[in-house]
Amino acid sequence: MPSSGITAVDAAAKGMKLERYASGGALLLRRATSAKLVSASSHLLFRATVLATLALVFLFTLHYPSLLSRSFHLSAGGGGGADDGARSSASHRSLLMSSASYGGAAWEKEVRRSARPSRDGGISVLVTGAAGFVGTHCSLALRARGDGVLGLDNFNSYYDPSLKRARQALLASRGVLVLDADINDAPLLERLFDVAAFTHVLHLAAQAGVRYAMEAPQTYVASNVAGLVSVLEVAAKHADPQPAVVWASSSSVYGLNTDAPFSEDHRTDRPASLYAATKKAGEAIAHAYNHIYGLSITGLRFFTVYGPWGRPDMAYFFFARSIVAGEPVTLFRAADGSDARRDFTYIDDVVKGCLGALDTAGKSTGSRSGRKSGPAPLRVYNLGNTSPVPVTRMVAILEKLLGRKANKRVVTMPSNGDVPFTHANVSHAAHDFGYRPTTSLEAGLRHFVDWFVSYYKLDAKIAKPAAADDDKPAKKKKKNKAMSASS
Repeated sequence: MPSSGITAVDAAAKGMKLERYASGGALLLRRATSAKLVSASSHLLFRATVLATLALVFLFTLHYPSLLSRSFHLSAGGGGGADDGARSSASHRSLLMSSASYGGAAWEKEVRRSARPSRDGGISVLVTGAAGFVGTHCSLALRARGDGVLGLDNFNSYYDPSLKRARQALLASRGVLVLDADINDAPLLERLFDVAAFTHVLHLAAQAGVRYAMEAPQTYVASNVAGLVSVLEVAAKHADPQPAVVWASSSSVYGLNTDAPFSEDHRTDRPASLYAATKKAGEAIAHAYNHIYGLSITGLRFFTVYGPWGRPDMAYFFFARSIVAGEPVTLFRAADGSDARRDFTYIDDVVKGCLGALDTAGKSTGSRSGRKSGPAPLRVYNLGNTSPVPVTRMVAILEKLLGRKANKRVVTMPSNGDVPFTHANVSHAAHDFGYRPTTSLEAGLRHFVDWFVSYYKLDAKIAKPAAADDDKPAKKKKKNKAMSASS
């Protein structure tokens, strides 16, 4: 009995063990099956994620060929704040679409026609930022003397694109074609150099503005650095023969320099804004392309350019709008209590400097093969008026011309990149191509206000100018006024 009891117990125990083994085996089998399912699901999820990522990359590449092709806010020159609403509404563009929209015999014929000089010995110039302020005036002046001009502009909405379209229409009426395109569209640039034999490039396209750089820094890198590289790459490696390049630097490169007047010999390694830093970077990039590829490159440091068809984000322009609208005008004073001062330079004087730089640029010495026959010219010049004026004085002149008092609000200049004063030494430009500014601030603002009232169809009482405002002979005064009204 005892032995049979033990046997029964042992059998029961063995049965329980077998049952546990069976249930354990089933559990292990279920776990193994579950692990395989999880593994398979993970692989499927991984593959789906990879495919989705590739699809997104493909779509991104299709619409934005590179990070640098995002909403390039290009315009000419440098300046201050603008309308935030207009700037934030800038639309993203597909550079591939801009390239694809051009081509064919008719298009090539139009490009050649616009780029062909009409005078013996004329030059053929590709002007970037041609629908910008300085670009429009330079294109008109080049065409007026019989040079060939083809323009590029991406018509972004950093400021009102309708003003750029009006400039484009003005250029079209003078026989200058301005293509709606972007400087970072390398295939299009190469195509243009295949179609037309440009002898020069006037590169004025850039993201302008000092304070806006704090809001949208990437647009400055994309336009002012990558855009310049894009233009120099095509000029150095694709064009045959290489053109001479004249491009827009800025007086902002002097940054925290306190030596006055600002000379090209002064240090420029302390920029006060990102905008200034990108222009300084551009000067270093120009040195590299000149040294490596033999490109003839001239940089022009503009000092607060103003005049008809100007940029609405510049102080004189939005001050005029505020005075007419009865809105407050904010004036900055330096930390020591002194008024901010600017070397205001009238557009006609700047155009003369740009054309002088083009005419004396000298030839590039490189080739598509990468070999260069010798050193090529590398130059940089100030283009200013040489007479700094307190901004308060500029406002007083606008008040007089518009027949209305400004509602002034004076505040201390914020540390956002602006500098208390600018003052140009132009002796190098005077020596090398006879640059001599002749337009006083009173005369220049008179021409601007005449255009401003006419363009915006304002019912404003405009004061008559004093006889001494122009500081020029009567015949020359009449000629300059006519030029401003037409350009």
